[in-house]
Parts: sequence; structure tokens; C-alpha cells
Amino acid sequence: MLNGLSVGAVFALVAYGLALVWGVTNVKNLAQGDLVMLGGFLGFKLAEHGVHPILAIVPVAVLMFGFGWVLYRIMIRRVIALDLFTSLLATFGLAITIQQSLNLIFGPEVRTIRSGFGQLELFDGSVEITWIRVIAFGLCLLVATAMVLFLRKSRLGQAIRATAQDPRAARVLGVDTDLVYSLTFSLNAALCGAAGVIVGMIWVLQPFYGIGYSVRAFVIVTAAGLGNLPGVIIAALGLGVVEQYSGFLLGAQFQQATVVGLLLVILLWRTMLLRRQRLALQ
Repeated sequence: MLNGLSVGAVFALVAYGLALVWGVTNVKNLAQGDLVMLGGFLGFKLAEHGVHPILAIVPVAVLMFGFGWVLYRIMIRRVIALDLFTSLLATFGLAITIQQSLNLIFGPEVRTIRSGFGQLELFDGSVEITWIRVIAFGLCLLVATAMVLFLRKSRLGQAIRATAQDPRAARVLGVDTDLVYSLTFSLNAALCGAAGVIVGMIWVLQPFYGIGYSVRAFVIVTAAGLGNLPGVIIAALGLGVVEQYSGFLLGAQFQQATVVGLLLVILLWRTMLLRRQRLALQ
């Protein structure tokens, strides 16, 4: 349960960014998990140069924000107005490019970021959990809460929500939707960068592991629904617990299968709900 909550908090950051981009720009970002890996390897390099990984989260998030801005200006802005297949193909190509670039720079070996924290013993030593998982849980919830408050209280957050609801009306009211799109994608990249550093501390990094985080993010956003950002946090924590329990009961090799199975179940369930709504309207 404790491990599931800690990893679910990381999933929440990744899915939060995906929900933000999907809801505002209508781009389904297949490179979401690869942005996480990129942020993780940036944190790994900073740790090699003596920066503690907890402190490295801030500069990595800033660097990833700039990277997201460049990506939007070069590629994403060109596919926003196009069909779904084009955006999927573009972000899939971006995912492959990031994977191969990381593989060429860092190699295919599995890497970890050492945090230097010990273990926490609970219930008279019958339960042990690493301190970094507890700290990661707190950091993820802190960042997610800050994002919720930012979107609800700030002027820019209001502009982002207005653009997500109706971009044409937002433009009529004077909102620079192109600026909102670029900031939204950059915020997503920053969230992925922060999540990547945390992943490197509690799990492992590898250039081709990003697809797993992309699938998990899609499961969470599909279950919570677009625009339901608090629901994303709850769904992410639930997925983390379910995945850890499936690994304990069925074996670690079935964890990914459980995630994909949940995605299929959620899609079937939502399809049935849509059919019932249509029949009720008829």
C-alpha cells in the first residue's frame, strides 16, 4: 500500500501534465513518458556533478520548461489544428527521437540516482520503506496542489481554463491562445522533468522505459476524464496501489499487463456509458 501510494504520486504528476495538454491543445502526447526519462537523465547528470537530486528538481524543471517551449514552437504548434492521426504520428516520432538520443548519449544501461536517504521502519520494524519514497510522495502532492491552485487562482490559470473550454471565445475576449498553448506544453514538460528526477531516485532510468509511463498516464486520464484534475490525482494513487498489488500477487512481469488491462476495461466501460446515454436521448 505504501509503495503503491508513493509511485502513484509520481504517476499523478505525469498524468497531470498529459491531462493539461490534452484538454487545452487537444494533442495526445505519445512522448509523455519519454519527457519523463529525459528529465530523469538530466537529474542524473546534475547528481554526477555534485547536485543533490532533491535540489536538482528545480533546475531540471526549468530546463524542461525551456525544452517544452522550443518543442512547441518547432513542432506542436503545427499540428494543433490538424487531425488526431497527425498529432499522434508527430508525438510518436518525437518519442522515438528522444529515446534514440538518450540511448546515444547515455547508453542502454539502467541508471539510478542515489538520494542518500535511509529506510523508515514502521509498526515495530515489521514494515520498512525507504525515506525517499515518503519524501517523493510529499513532493509530488506539493507540486500537484500548487498546479491546482495556479490554475484556479491565477490570471494565467484562468486563461488556460478558458482556452480549454472554448478557444474561439477566449480569443474574442482577448486571450492570446497561442501563448497559452505554448505555456501549457512547457508546464507539462516541466512536470515531466520533475517526475523524471523522482523516478530516478525511487526506481530506475533507461532510455526506452518511457512508454510505460505514457501508457499509465493515458489510463489515468481516461479513467478520470479531461478537466477533472483532482480526479487525476485520485486515479493515479489508485493505479499505483493496484499495480503494486498485482506485482505482489501475480509477479512483477504482470504489472504492465495489469495497466494495459485496466485501460481496456475503462474504455469498454466508457463505451457502454456512451451507448446508454444515446439510447436514453433517443
